[in-house]
Amino acid sequence: MKFHEQILPECATLAERLQGMRIAMLTLRDTECRLISQPMTPLEMDAGGAIWMMTRRDGRTAEHVKANLPADTLNLAFSNEGSSTYVSITARARLSDDAQRKRGLWSAMALPWFPGGAEDPDLTLLCLEPIQAEIWDAPSNTVVRLLALASSVVSGKRVQLGEHEELRNLDANRE
Repeated sequence: MKFHEQILPECATLAERLQGMRIAMLTLRDTECRLISQPMTPLEMDAGGAIWMMTRRDGRTAEHVKANLPADTLNLAFSNEGSSTYVSITARARLSDDAQRKRGLWSAMALPWFPGGAEDPDLTLLCLEPIQAEIWDAPSNTVVRLLALASSVVSGKRVQLGEHEELRNLDANRE
């Protein structure tokens, strides 16, 4: 994912934690309020913190956004097992047909889904504007985890392993 310099410090923190995470699970509710998820490839985080990706104009994600179901919020979840960092983002979604942005985000990797290239009529952009995010960081070192487990077993007490951070007001500069 390409990252722009962030306007808000909270979005800068979010961008820093998302470094190296290439795939996200996008979760939304369907028309019957069931949770549905699918893997997506985030392509860019713009200066305002919005995360951009490509989607099919007639796909369920676009249909959800068009129908504004329910309350127009989605969840985008990232996982980096190597660094033991996990990020969950609540975001508002909108679709965009900005031709210049489509060309800027286009790569040959999208060709199997959009054979017409950046001008493919089935291509639309999904813009996710973060509202809040939660970040979990845990030690990625197996030895550290085993020592924490041993300490917990010996002491009978819960050991704090890692940190949890909430980022709010990620949409403070949006209209």
